[in-house]
Amino acid sequence: QVQLVESGGGLVQTGGSLRLSCAPSRGTFFTYVVGWFRQAPGKGREFVASISWSGGGTMYADSVKGRFTISSDGAKSTVYLHMSSLKPEDTGVYYCAARRIPEAGYKYWGQGTQVTVSS
Repeated sequence: QVQLVESGGGLVQTGGSLRLSCAPSRGTFFTYVVGWFRQAPGKGREFVASISWSGGGTMYADSVKGRFTISSDGAKSTVYLHMSSLKPEDTGVYYCAARRIPEAGYKYWGQGTQVTVSS
């Protein structure tokens, strides 16, 4: 069982930046893909970005390409989501999730962290 701990959310003005962090409560992300998802008020959960821990491959939703960067720190066993040029439509609860390679679905989820972008 992998338990994920997120941090770094908050309130920021339009155009500002935030960095979210995700780490397992124990162990490492070796052999996992780690993703970030978000859910805006009244909307469904959507994919934001993902990174393969072992290979480093990344994927992004079109809506965040060029503004968000997902990265990993092996020494700290932590995945980061660097968010810049934030827009009000980026507001929502951001969730970290993990799936073991080669499983298809994200089985492990964090508790979520609130990101609010004011206009």
